Amino acid sequence: MKYTEEHEWLLPEDDLITVGITAHAAEQLGEVVYVELPEPGTEVSKDDEIVVIESVKAASDILAPLDGEIVEVNESLADDPGKVNDDPEGAAWFFKIKPSDLSPMDDYMDEAGYKDFIS
Repeated sequence: MKYTEEHEWLLPEDDLITVGITAHAAEQLGEVVYVELPEPGTEVSKDDEIVVIESVKAASDILAPLDGEIVEVNESLADDPGKVNDDPEGAAWFFKIKPSDLSPMDDYMDEAGYKDFIS
């Protein structure tokens, strides 16, 4: 698993990357009340704003960590956005992307690096 400075986690699975937010980010957001996801088939560029999260504290955007195509989204978050607080690094993943280039993954932090980053 890799981590971004924007508090996203990226899990490589075959030729796809599953993306969500870290437990630290979910804690900082507070109670999540709404999640807006992109449409499958959407082509994105790195750093595009592609997910909107609203919590009782604030609204936040999730950025595309890589160039590629959104191939699947976690539809269950529309009905139950609180999953983001309950299981941010598991059941509350946001989307799966088929990257056009995997090399930017090398620039992201591993778990130890991320723990240092948030401390």
